[in-house]
Amino acid sequence: MDTIVIQDLEVFYRVGVPDDERAKPQRLLLRLELGGEFSAAAKTDELNRTIDYHAVSTRLLKFGEGREWKLIEKLAVDIAEMLLAEFHPSTVAAEVKKFILPKAQYVSVRVTRSKPTPSDYRHQAEGIR
Repeated sequence: MDTIVIQDLEVFYRVGVPDDERAKPQRLLLRLELGGEFSAAAKTDELNRTIDYHAVSTRLLKFGEGREWKLIEKLAVDIAEMLLAEFHPSTVAAEVKKFILPKAQYVSVRVTRSKPTPSDYRHQAEGIR
């Protein structure tokens, strides 16, 4: 598997448990790993055969508009799920870094999600019966 990494994308989202912490957007850094098979892109040198990391970063810069989260855990999951749905990587690792503890460089949460496989759909359907 191949991986595209976006390291420390600076975004400003409303996140925090107390209402006053969510009152205005705060600086966060995102680290994203988008996994997939990029050999066709390497062979053809065509953007449409890979994940457009510029489009990903543009989407993430706007992702927080009109939204807020209490927990960075929820934010990280929401980012990973959006990237899977909109950009179709095989896997996504999303890390959210928050600068809230005075004696720590940052606090972060990292989640990893994968696109569902056909067997996942089968197991879900079997559970519905």
